[in-house]
Amino acid sequence: MVTLQFVPYHEIEDLGSARRVKKLIDIVKENKIVLLQGRLKKDEETDLISIAMEEIGDKFKGIELAVINPEEKEQTGMSIKKVRTNFFGFLLGDRQGLTIVGPANIVKEIKKDPNKIELFTKGAKKNKKK
Repeated sequence: MVTLQFVPYHEIEDLGSARRVKKLIDIVKENKIVLLQGRLKKDEETDLISIAMEEIGDKFKGIELAVINPEEKEQTGMSIKKVRTNFFGFLLGDRQGLTIVGPANIVKEIKKDPNKIELFTKGAKKNKKK
């Protein structure tokens, strides 16, 4: 069974970077796939990956990470919509997009394009009796 845990942006917006990363790592260590509303900052993504790599062991095999950012598919240039989005993003935080973080022992692969994410999970291992 695969468990998805949605984390709304308001749950992390008041946390510092270190606490945001710790919260996500703690959820992933429970073998849950995190669906985070919005995005982490680039340095938080880097910290998340670094900490996950440091904590790899017998029970924790690391993480898989993907981000869908709706701004990536917008045209370049300064349209009114883009200015408005950037202004509200500055005021309200990075609520645009979706971040997925999952344990590497469950998530086989994450494929993404600007419109969708495909998340492939590993099959459950069955013990063979001899």
